[in-house]
Amino acid sequence: MTETNFSVQGYNLVKLLKRLEDATARLEDVTIYQEGYVQSKFGLEKDGKVDGFADSVTASSAERIASAGSGASAASKEAATPVATAPNSTGESKEEEPKSIQEFKHFIEQNVDPLVKLSAEIDPTVEKAVVFLANAFKAQLVFLKAAVQSKKPDFSSSAFVKGLTPINENIFSIGELKEENRNSKYFAHLNAISEGSPLFSWIAGSTPVSTITDFKDAAQFWTNRILKEFRSTDPKSVEWVQQFLSVFDSLKLYVKEYHTTGVTWNDTTGEDFETVYERVSNEGSGASSSGATSSEPHSSGAGAPPPPPPPPPASVFEVNEQSKEQESGGIGAVFAELNQGENITKSLKKVEKSQQTHKNPELRASGKVSDKAVPPPKPKKPSTLKTKKPPRKELIGNKWFIENYEDEAEPLVIETKIDESVFIGKCVNTLVQIKGKVNAVTVNETEKCSLVLDSSISGVDIIKCLRFGIQVENTLPQITIDASDSGSIYLSKNSLQAQIFTSSSTGININTPTGPDGDFVEVPLPEQMIHTFVEGKLQTKIYEHAG
Repeated sequence: MTETNFSVQGYNLVKLLKRLEDATARLEDVTIYQEGYVQSKFGLEKDGKVDGFADSVTASSAERIASAGSGASAASKEAATPVATAPNSTGESKEEEPKSIQEFKHFIEQNVDPLVKLSAEIDPTVEKAVVFLANAFKAQLVFLKAAVQSKKPDFSSSAFVKGLTPINENIFSIGELKEENRNSKYFAHLNAISEGSPLFSWIAGSTPVSTITDFKDAAQFWTNRILKEFRSTDPKSVEWVQQFLSVFDSLKLYVKEYHTTGVTWNDTTGEDFETVYERVSNEGSGASSSGATSSEPHSSGAGAPPPPPPPPPASVFEVNEQSKEQESGGIGAVFAELNQGENITKSLKKVEKSQQTHKNPELRASGKVSDKAVPPPKPKKPSTLKTKKPPRKELIGNKWFIENYEDEAEPLVIETKIDESVFIGKCVNTLVQIKGKVNAVTVNETEKCSLVLDSSISGVDIIKCLRFGIQVENTLPQITIDASDSGSIYLSKNSLQAQIFTSSSTGININTPTGPDGDFVEVPLPEQMIHTFVEGKLQTKIYEHAG
């Protein structure tokens, strides 16, 4: 009986709060009543502050309150709220808001709102950019609220695009703000936000965790610059980097828990997405407007404190004592010698005639050169001076760019249209799969990369690639290979008519399904040629090995 009363009271409170949200932006008038109910019911002390998103408690506080009751079930834990209303005997559903939505609100309060507050202490422009980022998270919250109540829509439908429009508008605003402040002292901060803001696209893919990781890596290219420029002058910027990167880490933990393979939809009992999204947008308009710029930390009684942010990345710009000693005996010593002026020749020793090889045939005959005369090996370029660009996978106009990926555990899959082309450059140990017919494909300066291709109108160009693999599943007219080494190409039955052009390439093998039972047969491309002049004209033939 106690469990039933507890669940019904919690459900009625949620309905009451929903009605009050349409009339007022904040619920401070029920704060005292809320505190009194919690203390009288469970003997707990709790901050009674209620903001625009307080239509339900977070998962952690709900579980703590429910565990204080003697007979609360798992379902009542998720729907429990710490405010009492008049009893109601209706037998409706106990769950009003799923745990995934509660946790996303908690994520915003614990990670995004503190970032807004910290940005305000650094620079107004940085604060404005982070507010755009926070508003995009609020818009994504509305999207997820609609998703858990609706069936999965067609991603190309106008309804789905409408759900993404508020998010995209804030992302575009971040980009415009960055371009308008190129001369800002905090341009690296704006770049980090701009490069990381496309992380919201995780809701439109099947591998959301890897999508968030990709854009975190892109943002870290600029956060490392922030650490370099502000480490010794602005401790708040260092703290800002830690807080900013923790947004990505916390979001990945949330997505792994509730949306592992994409947004979770209610395909069983859900309604039409467009209808639900319109309703949820109207219900949450007041709460969103009141909490859009909130940067106050979450109430201490609403749940456990957030985990500490990850440690800052190791700096590559610190100079230790050993490197200083090496510098003193390296290029610094060379310039010190050159600055001597006329005195630089004083340290040179005179070479006697007996030591000159051009006047002593005996020295030339011996062929031996003193070890001291051998020049030292040319030093290699330090790896710290090499610039590593962030991974990039984006569509600009009608051309896809896939660049700078290394050691990817999962294949990079892109779905193309017939008028689009694909450029793959400077990738290492990566598999790229192109679905659909594409206009043209170019693979440039890659190592140990593989390409799985459906169809191509113009063909595939392979330039300066090492240890590559190409698999054609349908048709293409030609394959051009230039300055490449050690590659394997697998053709389908429909692509056997393709022409293959090679230049300055070695170790290329073609595999065709012409064996018994459709097995692949490997045929190496010739590398040695015979060139002869016949009647004044050059003729070239393939050199064939006997036996």
